[in-house]
Amino acid sequence: MPKIRPTTAKRLKRAAIARIHGRPAKPRPKLSGSRPRAPVEIGEIVRKRAEAEAAIADARKSHERLREAIDILPQGIVFLDPDGRYILWNKKYSEIYSRSSDLFRPGARLQDTIRIGVERGDYPDAIGREEEWIAERLAKLYRPGERHEQTLSDGRCILIEERLTTDGGIVGLRVDITELKQREASFRLLFDSNPVPMIVCGLDDERILGVNDAAARHYGYSRAEFEQLSIRRLQAFETEPQWAGDRSSDEQAARTWKHVRADGTLIDLAIYSRHLVHGDQPAVLLSLMDITERKRAEARLAFMAQHDGLTGLPNRNLLRQQMDDILLHTRRSAETIAVLVLGLDNFKAVNDTLGHAIGDKLLRGVAKRLRSTLREEDKLARLNSDEFAIVQSGLRRPEDAVLLSRRLLQAIGDPYLLDGNSIVIGASIGIAMAPGDGDESEKLLKNADMALSRAKNELRGTFSFFEAGMDARAQSRRKIEIDLRDAIQNDVLRPYYQPLVDLSTGRITGFEALVRWPDPERGMISPAEFIPVAEDTGLINALGGLMLRGACMDAALWPDEVCVAVNLSPLQFRTGNLLAVVMDALKQSGLPAKRLELEITETLLLEKSSQVLATLHALRALGVRISMDDFGTGYSSLSYLRSFPFDKIKIDQSFVRDLGANRDAQAIVRSIISLGVGLGVTITAEGVETESELSCLRAEGCHEGQGFLFSRARPNAEIIGLLKAQRGADFMVPVDAAEKAVLVA
Repeated sequence: MPKIRPTTAKRLKRAAIARIHGRPAKPRPKLSGSRPRAPVEIGEIVRKRAEAEAAIADARKSHERLREAIDILPQGIVFLDPDGRYILWNKKYSEIYSRSSDLFRPGARLQDTIRIGVERGDYPDAIGREEEWIAERLAKLYRPGERHEQTLSDGRCILIEERLTTDGGIVGLRVDITELKQREASFRLLFDSNPVPMIVCGLDDERILGVNDAAARHYGYSRAEFEQLSIRRLQAFETEPQWAGDRSSDEQAARTWKHVRADGTLIDLAIYSRHLVHGDQPAVLLSLMDITERKRAEARLAFMAQHDGLTGLPNRNLLRQQMDDILLHTRRSAETIAVLVLGLDNFKAVNDTLGHAIGDKLLRGVAKRLRSTLREEDKLARLNSDEFAIVQSGLRRPEDAVLLSRRLLQAIGDPYLLDGNSIVIGASIGIAMAPGDGDESEKLLKNADMALSRAKNELRGTFSFFEAGMDARAQSRRKIEIDLRDAIQNDVLRPYYQPLVDLSTGRITGFEALVRWPDPERGMISPAEFIPVAEDTGLINALGGLMLRGACMDAALWPDEVCVAVNLSPLQFRTGNLLAVVMDALKQSGLPAKRLELEITETLLLEKSSQVLATLHALRALGVRISMDDFGTGYSSLSYLRSFPFDKIKIDQSFVRDLGANRDAQAIVRSIISLGVGLGVTITAEGVETESELSCLRAEGCHEGQGFLFSRARPNAEIIGLLKAQRGADFMVPVDAAEKAVLVA
């Protein structure tokens, strides 16, 4: 088949391009003397022409679709060839440059339309510098990605961005930003003239981008100095900026911050923040309200409400708050606190003989001596006319309160020289110990006051404990320490195990190891008696290691799917060898790490030490599971869930007790279970004792249960029986039936 000649192909291509742009193709001149074509050659030409015309039709359709697509865009679009000639543009582009739209045609040069527009006065910025302006505009045309603004004669402002195409052409974007510029101008006017100090900061780099005159006056910096600062330089303390931690909302409520002026004075501010865009940068607008005087007035009122006006000491209300905080901290630790109520002897006689003015000076002198005798962490308050209260925390023995009482009595007993009068006055002290004499502030103060009455009635100038048998209890505690040391050395203590039951299947999933101390004389000694002694004396490390090894040895003989949980004391983390103790127990017993669960309380996380967290992560890296025990009764349970990824949360039994009839407890349990599901951790309910409680827990979707409804804590020999009884049947029976099952097994 003969091939089409190159000249014919070129002619067809020119015709196709001309038809796309709407121009007629130039006719091919006839050559005289040309030879007639053969019929086969003519047919081939006709076929090729038909194919070319079809290609032209497809090109036109594509061209129309492209035009329709760009015509619906809200921005102006223009396409230029490498020589800066118009190829295509949309309707929005023509609307933006309506005064020049008559010049737009394919093949026309952009620089020509710009020059004509300058001559017509379409670009007011070019007036007086026409050629320079045109040169600058054309230079920007070939700086791809650069944005600039253009003002038209009708006052509109156009944002221009141009980019190079792969063939060397240019695609340009035009956006009418007139309304935006007007809003910025209004904002600038409102910002600059606003009497309220205002600052604009970068959202990410915290650099100060702008201030108004009111802010410059208020802080004492010039605008130029402000632009060299960051918002942190204005803050009195090194903290996150006002908007940190909350970028989800455009506007935030007022927060109170303390800032520093240029002269170093501190001011209190209520700061409102609002997100905005400053240029191309995300930013924050801060509106500042100086509340320094208001805060001072509030502080004075608060101080007067909580302090004694004569001595400046805390009053009873503030002391109760301080005691509640101390008691909350010590309630889950081994610490003891002493509450001392000190009453002046014969103070009424001083008032009656020398007058109330001297009496007031005497009270101030007494307060000063008491304060100088106490430690910084001890609390001192004035309760009434001649009585003071002291809270001594961190005690390890009652004798510490005795020593303090003697120092206080000696300090007060020295003579006072007041207005030429030498005054000697004595005092008596009543002492109550927490938690032994109470775990509430009012009860402790009442008991200490009763002890003070006894001291004054029996022998003034001395001290008295609330409970006459204090020495007997101290001796009993000492005996427990001695016997416990012998019991640990002779391996008398034993782990007992209480089942953990899957509430959906009714089967035993594991056991919690609980220490038991059988004594031939006193019977089974309660852990509540000897665990605090073990923690006070440091025996808890030996006791904890003993229980851990024993529990791992026992669990190694259980079925593979059954785990064992062991409680850890916070004191075990302070020795630094807990990880080695756990690894040694696993190695000796052969128990897989995944079958060991270690239970900790929130008291441990109060320390927030890197050593504690490092140990927890190392234990978890071994494969050991970590559980938070007694969840919901601590100081800030939710915050601790962020400190470490726990595998299990155990709901404290106080929330499970009478769960079926207590709606408040139901709501708390429901929330904890929902939280656990969201975090992907197992939820175990402690202290399940009734079918009603079990039913509620099942209905709420609780994973595991533990309590007397299933079984009491048992020695390992009975645990083997329980596991045998479980084979082939679910384990979900009351205590008495469970014991029968063990006997049968």
